[in-house]
Amino acid sequence: AWNAAREAALAAGLARSTYLPRITATALGGYRASDRRATTAGVAVDDDSSAWGGTAVLSLQWLLFDFGQRKAVVESADQLTIAADIGFTAAHQRLIHEVSLAYFAYSDARARAEVASRSVADAEAIQHAAEARFRSGVGTIIEVAQAKQASAQARLTEVEAGGGVDDAYAELLRAMGLPPFVKLAVARSTPRPLPAALVRDAEQAVTEALGRRPDVLAAYAVAQSREAGERAAAAEFRPKVFVSGNGAYATGDVSLSGLPAIGSGDAPTFNLTNRRLGATLLGGITVPLFDGGARRTALAQAKLRSETARLTLDQVRQDAARQIVASQNRLKTSLAAYAAAEELRAAAQSAFDAALAAYRSGAGSSTELLIAERQLLEGRTLESASYHAALER
Repeated sequence: AWNAAREAALAAGLARSTYLPRITATALGGYRASDRRATTAGVAVDDDSSAWGGTAVLSLQWLLFDFGQRKAVVESADQLTIAADIGFTAAHQRLIHEVSLAYFAYSDARARAEVASRSVADAEAIQHAAEARFRSGVGTIIEVAQAKQASAQARLTEVEAGGGVDDAYAELLRAMGLPPFVKLAVARSTPRPLPAALVRDAEQAVTEALGRRPDVLAAYAVAQSREAGERAAAAEFRPKVFVSGNGAYATGDVSLSGLPAIGSGDAPTFNLTNRRLGATLLGGITVPLFDGGARRTALAQAKLRSETARLTLDQVRQDAARQIVASQNRLKTSLAAYAAAEELRAAAQSAFDAALAAYRSGAGSSTELLIAERQLLEGRTLESASYHAALER
């Protein structure tokens, strides 16, 4: 996500560079030599020649006015940069959200393991009571066997809950991008009171969230970029005003010599040197007349992309509103479920305590006590699950 944001920023800088002139330097150099020997009418002649030269050219091209095309291109690139920056923020939020969910799931798994351990303690207390009743001649061997079965079942549940803790820990490490063998001391989530009901109105929540959601903001930026791209494509139909110029410096040297085989005197030798400096400055206007429909096709494509971006923005807004309303409903349900689970756990605790006291005194039955213990386990599990589900919402 960060690389995408950097790439978009570089693209915006590249678009801005079109406002500046283009300056090009070119240098050319060369050398030529020839050696000729000929015989004419019995006279032999040697003819040598050589030439070298160089040219240096400095060229300038500058687009002065294009009816807003470059401005539209820069605006399109800027909007894409904004979208990429928002995408980087969205990546942060997704990471934070995923790690938070994994953390709450791990906290829930540890709470379930603690509930299972308490259930083992309760089941062992029932077993001890059944064995005591059996030793005193009040209880039966069937009650002892049922209590041992309940203890074994509770220990099995504890083992399974421990495995759930290990799985949740591995998922937490995955969400954090850490290797599976890293050992961390994970802090426990601080117990916090949850409201009995949802206070915020769903419509108000939608209104506030739509102005902050990265997906909506990014879709809006993309729509603005596509509209700017449409304006840039439309500007291709208009003329462009430009200025160009060049400065050149050329130098050269030519050497000619001829030496006949007979005769008096030396052959003439010529050495010619040439240097030239020149400059040209031009201004003009280009008007596009015919291109086989390429500009019209490009404009039609830009209009389609702009329309698609607007439709996508509307769809993203609708999806975001539905997600927010659904999240609000889930949160409302989670809070109500937690309140009900609290009452259920408290009632199951009272029922278990009463059944255990009655069983120890000889007034209650083992069946009722085991049922109460199972209901207490379910109540504790539901309370923990609904609490952490509300935190995840």
